[in-house]
Amino acid sequence: MEYLQALGAGAVVGVMYAALRVKSPAPPLIALVGLAGMLVGFGVLDALA
Repeated sequence: MEYLQALGAGAVVGVMYAALRVKSPAPPLIALVGLAGMLVGFGVLDALA
């Protein structure tokens, strides 16, 4: 359920960014690497728990 909430929140923020024509604060590649790091970190902590 948390994954769907996170996906929904991300979609809402993405729509808001598009509607306001705000550029992403990070270049796309850096943003994707950061997201990948967050997922890996979450997975590691989840596996240790």
